[in-house]
Amino acid sequence: MLAPREIDEYLLPTERRVIRVRMHWAVMAFNLASTGVFLFLMILIQTRFPGSELIDNLTFYLALAAVVRFTTQTILWWIERIVITDKRVMLAEGIVTHNVGMMPLSKVTDLTFRRTFMGRLLGYGTLIVESAGQIQALNKIRYMPRPEEIYEALSELIFGEKGKTRATGMLARPRWR
Repeated sequence: MLAPREIDEYLLPTERRVIRVRMHWAVMAFNLASTGVFLFLMILIQTRFPGSELIDNLTFYLALAAVVRFTTQTILWWIERIVITDKRVMLAEGIVTHNVGMMPLSKVTDLTFRRTFMGRLLGYGTLIVESAGQIQALNKIRYMPRPEEIYEALSELIFGEKGKTRATGMLARPRWR
């Protein structure tokens, strides 16, 4: 499995990790709700048709499959990491097959921050990263936790004075002027 510290293996010796987060827990809300509803339906069927061996076996194995599916989705969420360095944005994911998508910060031409009502309530947002003339693998990063902080740090890395940003810690300047 791709442990959180293993993402550092993909960093170049000349780059510095600025942010490393996993997607917000709200990304798991639909999986949790659908698994809960499915398990409730299995219990309901079990109580409506008592004593039937076929129904008992069917509901048990379907409920087991739902729990295994939810567990797998939770492990995938836990392993997935969004990493922003001073040179690129990376998304590392996968249990059996490791996928590491990356986009160099030098190619970024526009950065958009979007937050829905639920995102404001729960504390997540979407970053839309656009590059010159092409759609990148990481053009939308959904369910980003602490989106204001990450947006500000990423904006400084991309559009700030080269090498001198608060995100890289190389320029000490007051937060408010």
